[in-house]
Amino acid sequence: MSTRNHPWPWYAILTKTGREKSATLLLENSGFECYLPVSKSSRKWSDRTKQMDVPLFPGYLFCRMNPNNRLPVLIIPGVVQIVGTGKTPIPIEEQEIAAIQRVGSSGLTTVPWPYLQVGQMARIEAGPLQGMSGIVVRIKSGVKLVLSVQLLQRSIAVEIDRTWIRAAHPARAAEHRSTTQMLDAATC
Repeated sequence: MSTRNHPWPWYAILTKTGREKSATLLLENSGFECYLPVSKSSRKWSDRTKQMDVPLFPGYLFCRMNPNNRLPVLIIPGVVQIVGTGKTPIPIEEQEIAAIQRVGSSGLTTVPWPYLQVGQMARIEAGPLQGMSGIVVRIKSGVKLVLSVQLLQRSIAVEIDRTWIRAAHPARAAEHRSTTQMLDAATC
């Protein structure tokens, strides 16, 4: 039952913590197209330090699937449920997955981030993420662009050069003032 050539939407799959990678492999071996966004993390033991890939959304992976045929996904070891309302899976917006995939392939440092529903939007005008929009926050001496998956209420942050960003078109003038103030603070 291969789904690789069919344009099914992306769905978030809740997994047991620590089972994201094995569930992804089992789903892919069953013919599903999956995406598990990861970031590099250093783990230090008493005798060594090791670089490891850790999920950007712990406990979740993304899978293209037919929402009317959920059983093949749900029987995979490590899979808890398909994220949705009640028993109805809710698809993830295609552009949200595309943005996370683009960040993953950019080579920029990416970390999990608290979900921000309300914030200041900015558009990246230069660099490997040109054309993307997200919430800009200032952390220590750097600037990060926060990308969110609304359904999961989870976000990731990617380090960007502060010269790459411009204010996005805000919906209200008050948002514009806040955006301008945040962007001015970010360029300090």
